[in-house]
Amino acid sequence: MDLAQTQSHTIVGGQAGFAVPLIVAVTGHRDLVAEEIPVIRERVSTFLTTLLNEYPDRGVSVMSPLAEGADQLVAEEALRLGVPLIVPLPMTRNLYVKDFESIKAREQFDFLCARAAEIYELPMTPGNTIESIGKYGEARDQQYAQLGVFLCAHCHILLAIWDGKDNDKLGGTGQVVRFHHDDVMPGFTAESTGSGLILANDESDLVYHIVCSRDREDGQPEESLQPGESWWFSLDEHEPRSRNLPERHRRVFQFTSEFSKDALKYAEAIRDGAWPLLQKTDHAILPAGLRDIDHIFRAADWLAIHFQKRTMFALQGTHVLALMMGLMYVAYSDIFAERYFLYAFLTFFVLATAIHIIGNRFSWHRKYLDYRTLAEGLRVQLYWAAAGVSSGNRSKYTHDNFLQTQDPDLGWIRNVMRVAGTECDASDYREAAGLEFALREWLGDQDSGQLGYYRRKGHERLQRFRRTERMAQFAFWIGFAVIALFIIMSTEVEDVLRDPVVILMGIMLLLVAIRQSYGFSVADAELIKQYKFMYGIFSKARKRIDATDKDDEKRRILRILGEAALGEHTQWILMHRERSLEQGEIFRMSS
Repeated sequence: MDLAQTQSHTIVGGQAGFAVPLIVAVTGHRDLVAEEIPVIRERVSTFLTTLLNEYPDRGVSVMSPLAEGADQLVAEEALRLGVPLIVPLPMTRNLYVKDFESIKAREQFDFLCARAAEIYELPMTPGNTIESIGKYGEARDQQYAQLGVFLCAHCHILLAIWDGKDNDKLGGTGQVVRFHHDDVMPGFTAESTGSGLILANDESDLVYHIVCSRDREDGQPEESLQPGESWWFSLDEHEPRSRNLPERHRRVFQFTSEFSKDALKYAEAIRDGAWPLLQKTDHAILPAGLRDIDHIFRAADWLAIHFQKRTMFALQGTHVLALMMGLMYVAYSDIFAERYFLYAFLTFFVLATAIHIIGNRFSWHRKYLDYRTLAEGLRVQLYWAAAGVSSGNRSKYTHDNFLQTQDPDLGWIRNVMRVAGTECDASDYREAAGLEFALREWLGDQDSGQLGYYRRKGHERLQRFRRTERMAQFAFWIGFAVIALFIIMSTEVEDVLRDPVVILMGIMLLLVAIRQSYGFSVADAELIKQYKFMYGIFSKARKRIDATDKDDEKRRILRILGEAALGEHTQWILMHRERSLEQGEIFRMSS
């Protein structure tokens, strides 16, 4: 799925943008009761229309496997509303259609496929073959289980047309809903897979449940539910079923929409000035799905730099103004007690406060941190996909554990990554060309790739930190020398020099304090340690990869490297959020 080409619903003002669509995946029963279908259609139409109205800057896409019954019904309503249709298939198309019991359903499947924006055929699960899934049984059920996991992992909302009953059918609707909530699908995932995730505030547990009956014996819904009811269904401990979108999910959608709005606003500048991870020469030899990740990476990276510049302007501006406030105070208290020094002090304070308020109002610092973290997550996602690196768990993808146990508001970053990686996650790419690309462009050497980046940035930060230390040491020794001078000089000389020397010392100490405050705000000391750590990690990875000629071992090392990078990005954002402009930097400096 090339987002740059298929997201026509994100066009604003005639320009194709970088907005990230809200993905609704469908799971539901095949044997719907005919009398209930009109009500179900009305519920689906209302649901999709509401999303379209609430998120016009993002747009909505529906992901449906187009099985008989609920899948096809939702796809039909989506197309009627002009919502793009994405079709993941659990196996090759010619094998999948054997599950259609009626000619009408098969014809409708072909009709809907012809109108889909994208169609993916998921790869074989480990141990399966074309022959084994060609007949009904456990192997074929494994493919359906994989489909259910894929739907859950790559949507923002799971639309379940479901009777509300749990069952043991592998890959069935009940199990898909359970996996979306608990991260466990018996018979497909290990029992311990979701044990950590279900304790976190996971943004990926959101289900919109339209209750239905089934056209079979004992087909009525679960006792507490009525056909035609619709609910938001999540793991909220206070209100698991609600009529309104849960607040924590609304906030995640809000932040994703905010990113989309910013990406649309600066779309032209992003197209002209963003730095891609993929060059045009790479397109011919690497999987097309990488372009989706690179497309969103360019937007995230450009926006991160854009808001970083604004954040640095705010930090530098407020520190300079704090310095001027200090100078005005020294001038008033130690030189001339003129009121215009007080007026100047208040003017500088008001200007600094205004910068603080504006930066806070437009969330410059938060956006810089969030967009940089998103870009770095996308970087790992792209290079893993290019190299054919898996997460090590067949029910997990690159985005699943990133920032998982941190602030739930950061879940919007995973929400973007789950869209970006959809096509790559639907394939089983493991070509040598992609591995070499990742080793060259991501790992690199002393002068290129992330290895070269961490070496350079670590050196730059260390030099700046040392300049601050030298500045503080210089002020200390000057102060020591002045005190010693006062001790040995005569009283007459001391009376003449005391005031100007004390004023000069006060100014020097003020300069040092402001410089140290700035170093704290940008986390110089912590970043030196981080860059040193990451440089060491990448250096060891480079040595280990150079020492082996086995591609699988290289991929294993890249997986470990990516996990370390994702973990370090998590620490980076948490560290910098503690130094946020929103926490009153100007008032801290003023004190």
